[in-house]
Amino acid sequence: MSAISRCFLRSPLRNNVRARLTRGGHGEHYNEPGGYLFNEKPLPAGQKRVKEDWENIWYFGMYGGFFLAAVGLYYKPDSSFVNWAYREAERRMEERGEVLDYKKTPNPLPEAFHEAYGKKN
Repeated sequence: MSAISRCFLRSPLRNNVRARLTRGGHGEHYNEPGGYLFNEKPLPAGQKRVKEDWENIWYFGMYGGFFLAAVGLYYKPDSSFVNWAYREAERRMEERGEVLDYKKTPNPLPEAFHEAYGKKN
């Protein structure tokens, strides 16, 4: 082995990388929970929390936007292809004079069944 290759094999940088890879990564991985939610301390009994200026704007904007979206979706025009085709077919059948109502025909099977087997409820 040459002197140059030995120099690179024993370099402090290489040893540091090897040590970092074999350490196992023990220690703190994230910020441990501690303190209060949103850094707000609980208020003494009988005191009300004071809202910040942006909170009402956020509530009206968020829930007002949900409300407007719901109303808009409820009253949205029907633009599905299936419903358009159904209305078009219905219109064409009416122009030709065809009847759109389905008239139920009597089923002869129960009569024939009772005649063949002699059972009637």
